[in-house]
Amino acid sequence: MALHERESIRREVDDGVYASEDLSISMPKSRFPKHEHDPRHVYAAVHDELMLDGNSRQNLATFCQTCVEPEMQKLMDECIDKNMVDKDEYPQTAELEARCVRMLADLWNAPSDTNAVGCSTTGSSEASMLGGMAMKRQWEAKRKKDGKPTDRPNLVTGPVQVCWHKFTRYWDVEHREIPMEDGRLLMTPEEVLKRCDENTIGVVPSLGVTFTGQFEPVEAVSKALDEHQQKTGLDIPIHVDGASGGFLAPFCAPDVVWDFRLPRVKSINASGHKFGLSPLGVGWVLWRDTKDLPDNLIFWVNYLGGNMRDIALNFSRPGGQIVCQYYNFIRLGREGYRDIHNACYETAQYLSREIEKIGPFEIIYGGDVITGIPALCWRLKKGADPGFSLFDFADRLRSRGWQVPAYTLPADCQKQVVQRILVRRGVSRDLAALLVEDMKRELEYFKRHPVQTPLTSEEASGFHH
Repeated sequence: MALHERESIRREVDDGVYASEDLSISMPKSRFPKHEHDPRHVYAAVHDELMLDGNSRQNLATFCQTCVEPEMQKLMDECIDKNMVDKDEYPQTAELEARCVRMLADLWNAPSDTNAVGCSTTGSSEASMLGGMAMKRQWEAKRKKDGKPTDRPNLVTGPVQVCWHKFTRYWDVEHREIPMEDGRLLMTPEEVLKRCDENTIGVVPSLGVTFTGQFEPVEAVSKALDEHQQKTGLDIPIHVDGASGGFLAPFCAPDVVWDFRLPRVKSINASGHKFGLSPLGVGWVLWRDTKDLPDNLIFWVNYLGGNMRDIALNFSRPGGQIVCQYYNFIRLGREGYRDIHNACYETAQYLSREIEKIGPFEIIYGGDVITGIPALCWRLKKGADPGFSLFDFADRLRSRGWQVPAYTLPADCQKQVVQRILVRRGVSRDLAALLVEDMKRELEYFKRHPVQTPLTSEEASGFHH
């Protein structure tokens, strides 16, 4: 065999990857490379770098799914080349999206005598933007019809995820965010009404507040706004941020009234890649009726081969997540979703009980099915001096791979530090028990090695909202 033939064969043998010329030097990191490289070598280099990421199954900070069935993985592979916006080229993918919208309208109790409309998005943040824009356009149209100025819109929310801060900043809306206070960490009807006036484009309760996991009282807020309208004539709509709870309450707490059963609820956003159990990233936004979605938010495009309606903020995006959302709806049904989520709630409640036993911790929210999502949130007991901060505790848990975020609450509770765990599909009772044992181990560590200068939020490497 000729020498050059032996060399060619050697390059094809997997065992030769790490002896290759490519991997004997550092791969380019700043300058665009001049030459091409063997795909196996590049894959090996990138694959190895990714080993330095955390284990997503131990990431108890994220709301997003980290556990998918093999069939979903196959569907994602089959849809890697499908552009969701090109409905003319991929009509069946578009049909699956339309089916999901209709199923969500049913799940969220849209009235049969209305024509609910909606679309998929890249996540609930984009869906929130669309819901907010619709409220702003509706408010502007009414003000113009009445001959009134439109230069001072405001939006009333509880303590919300950053997407709503982005919305109010990007679209020049005054954000009237209800601050937290000791003993009240959510919006209340009374606090909402204090901030409503003729310039309020809408009220946004969260069905699962990011900081604590609790549901805000949508029905009570709706009732208060009904009474407010009777007194003042102001008809203020509600948009429900159901990023988490929109895929939980319908299955596990169906008697909690938060959705289109309330006439004042005009739109809802939810995250398919959170408790909708789909891969990253897909969200959904639905409007109660076509009249609640202003025409000037709809674009009709024909340069992809057909005349297609486009609502979402971005254009080209992958179709696999939408296909997997439909797969989940068919695969699980109400029964399957209920079983999976109830198991998560039970694990959250187990963790809540165990964590309260083992240390100087006070549970703020412990995973109750009726009042929040499958999560738990705690703080150090008042007056306790354990010799460490929650930032120190979070830092020690990271040494075992666990990401259990510690963070400060928003205004007016910035001095209050909490820790939170999200229990998603894949966080089993056995995994939770291992976490509890590691927590006990770290508490013993602090007894032997008390912290002289506890970490603060500025010094901690952890988690920020």
